[in-house]
Amino acid sequence: MIADIKKFAEQKMKKTLETLKVDLGKIRTGRAHIGLLDHVMVDYYGTPTPINGVATVTLLDARTIGVTPWDKKMVGAVGKAIRESDLGLNPATMGDTVRVPMPALTEERRRDLIKVVHKEAENARIAVRNIRRDANNHLKDLLKQKKVAEDEERRAQDEVQKLTDRHVAEIDKALAAKEADLIAV
Repeated sequence: MIADIKKFAEQKMKKTLETLKVDLGKIRTGRAHIGLLDHVMVDYYGTPTPINGVATVTLLDARTIGVTPWDKKMVGAVGKAIRESDLGLNPATMGDTVRVPMPALTEERRRDLIKVVHKEAENARIAVRNIRRDANNHLKDLLKQKKVAEDEERRAQDEVQKLTDRHVAEIDKALAAKEADLIAV
């Protein structure tokens, strides 16, 4: 039972870390990456569809994303969807490809984005600590029900704490990497 609690806690902590990495990936730096357009929805003949479901998304260079719709009639709709998204991008149509240049970030915008990144990381740390709390509560319940000995419960709590420390360190590492990415010009 202790092993199940630890395994469940570790799985939830890993999911929290993965979610943080996905959220940090959505925060735009000055450089282009294809994951930036993942949540943009295109009106595909009346059905909202993710952009990667109607087009091939590629990097043309470090600051430009190329979007080539499979259906050539969708070029206008793809450009409109990107323009109307909350990303603040201004795509340009060139033949049957939509080019999306990444505008350079201002110093003020970088500082704002760093604040957002710190908030995301803190939310992830809080989530990991809440998972630790829940695991420790389950261990205490097992002790109260006399299903485990005190020393087993204490050892399990120490292992859950080590898991927590390891995941918080990984969160800090992801935060530092994203912060360095935002500061780089």
